[in-house]
Amino acid sequence: MKFGKAVVKFRVPILILTLVLMIPSVFGYIKTRVNYDMLEYLPEDMETVIGQNELMENFGKGAFSFIIVENMPEKDVAALRAKIADVDHVDTVVWYDSIFDISVPMEILPDKIYSAFNSGNATLLAVFFDSTTSADVTMDAVKEIRSICGEQCFVSGLSALVTDLKELCEHEEPIYVAIAVILACLAMVLLLDSWLVPFVFLATIIMMVMLNLGTNVLLGEISYVTKALSAVLQLAVTMDYSIFLWHSYNEQCMKYKDKKQAMAVAIKETMLSVIGSSGTTIAGFLALCFMSFTMGRDMGIVMAKGVLFGVIGSVTVLPSLILILDKPLQKTKHRSLIPNMNKVSKGIIKAFPVFLVIFAVLIPPAFYGYKKTNDEVYYDMGECLPKDIKFVIANSKLRENFDIASTHMLLVNASVPSKDVRSMIDEMEKVDGVKYVLGLESVLGPGVPEEILPESITSILKNDKWRLMLINSEYKVASDKVNQQIEELNTVLKKYDENGMLIGEAPCVKDMIEITDTDFKVVNSISILVVFAIILLVTRSISLPFILIAVIELAIFINLGLPHYYGQSLPFIAPICISTIQLGATVDYAILMTTRYKSERMNGNDKKTSVLTSLSTSIPSIIVSGIGLFAATIGVAVYSDIDIIGSMCRLMARGAIVSMLMVIFILPALLLLFDKIVCKTTLGMTKINN
Repeated sequence: MKFGKAVVKFRVPILILTLVLMIPSVFGYIKTRVNYDMLEYLPEDMETVIGQNELMENFGKGAFSFIIVENMPEKDVAALRAKIADVDHVDTVVWYDSIFDISVPMEILPDKIYSAFNSGNATLLAVFFDSTTSADVTMDAVKEIRSICGEQCFVSGLSALVTDLKELCEHEEPIYVAIAVILACLAMVLLLDSWLVPFVFLATIIMMVMLNLGTNVLLGEISYVTKALSAVLQLAVTMDYSIFLWHSYNEQCMKYKDKKQAMAVAIKETMLSVIGSSGTTIAGFLALCFMSFTMGRDMGIVMAKGVLFGVIGSVTVLPSLILILDKPLQKTKHRSLIPNMNKVSKGIIKAFPVFLVIFAVLIPPAFYGYKKTNDEVYYDMGECLPKDIKFVIANSKLRENFDIASTHMLLVNASVPSKDVRSMIDEMEKVDGVKYVLGLESVLGPGVPEEILPESITSILKNDKWRLMLINSEYKVASDKVNQQIEELNTVLKKYDENGMLIGEAPCVKDMIEITDTDFKVVNSISILVVFAIILLVTRSISLPFILIAVIELAIFINLGLPHYYGQSLPFIAPICISTIQLGATVDYAILMTTRYKSERMNGNDKKTSVLTSLSTSIPSIIVSGIGLFAATIGVAVYSDIDIIGSMCRLMARGAIVSMLMVIFILPALLLLFDKIVCKTTLGMTKINN
């Protein structure tokens, strides 16, 4: 109560302080770097990551791209190569004229080398950058190369992917937020009892979103997925807390004539309500921090922080705004469009055995679909982009003209004899799907001294510590075939050099597949255990956490199982994140109803009356909350051209509706079925007999 009175007393300073804090928040938001490369979140101790660091440290090379040039005379290609070589942070551009003068016919090259860089009317340039794949300077270099090359050239490689992804995200993100705000506002205007209060809610939430985004600068950088989803999700999830306060304030106004006193009590009541509610949501998000794939930590911290800011805003900034705008808010009140739910609730209670049967029948297909969806996810981030984007077109050209779907890099100890290196190359070229292996030995052939090659070429492929080779593969990144190929190549490599390393996009993605598979199990288990513990503390019951989590977990199985039955493939990060987000964000619906049921039973009502009362009083709040989360995410799902963003928002939107329906129809049936067990295993209810 003291806190509530303090907020009421200092409402004007609170608003002034919040508005002042918007200034550093805007600067913090602008200064926060966004990472568009998923592979940077791999653990530092993985061999592929160590290899990438070795490549950068010893060769001064980070990113790598192929440029496909079509219908261009050789002299123009040579001029183009020289221009690209002058671009900032381009370390080396390798083409025919890197070795011989273009006056020397290309036909003198060995057939393997000639066909590696020429196909019909197309030729291939290999570009090495002196900066990492997703560094800002690398993306700037890719943009400049594209401007130099024109429409006859196509830039492939991971750096081209992250460049296109960044441009698309920066174009779409303001529209995401606008769509989420408009649709959430529309939902609240229709479902709440005031025309003005939704805008007051949004003003508060937007300020808290800005504080959250501004403080991300303390993390150094965040992923583009986190940036795209955090504002939308914070808006959707923390809207509940604003609704709690508004409803509580209106209730207290009927008890107290003094508006300030009513608000102080409302703040106290809201804090009690949202502690358990926000606790489960924060726990769900923080469970992501236990992922080895550190993008989970990135998302978990930012989203948990967003919920915390949302709670703070709902008990400080929002009460201040409501008190200042009390007169217009009261004048714009209207009757809620949600009808009285007594009849609906009676119908649900009457038919509860039917819903128990539905619950039991849904479990097998939902769980089967859920397991299958997890097996059918995709890891190739190129698949999340529109087909008409530059990177996708370039990769298609690379496959069509040169039959190259992925490129691996090989670091072999410089002390390994050339004879052994040639034997290794011969073995590797016999591995299924390997087009060829390019290194000094394959260029020169046996008995030819390295000295005949210019130093500019030998320095690219060899130094005192390592030999560098390129392996071009016919198999796509993240495919089962390329993963098997990488296993076989590593077996051959370790036979000749135990410390040799196979690196590049496909090997890194293979590692990502392996660690995220484990992450999924770990995060899911931790989120369930932590949410279970919070529900146990809130309800002081052993049985209720099992019932509530069973209801929400089935909703998660249904939500994540449907893509399998629809024939849809999800990006790998979606099931991991959605299972924890949906659990944390929607278990609140179940807690709300269960808390009221428990209160009614402890007041002496029988089980049917208790469940009926809890259902009829909870349905309006659950509908407003569920529709709010749906509205804030469905527009983004429909609009986004980035599949990873669209898929996650679609799952969140559908998850909100599925969880809402499960709590309204299934939870009451389970409470009726297990009423005796609940009473025996819940503090304060053990003496209830009826």
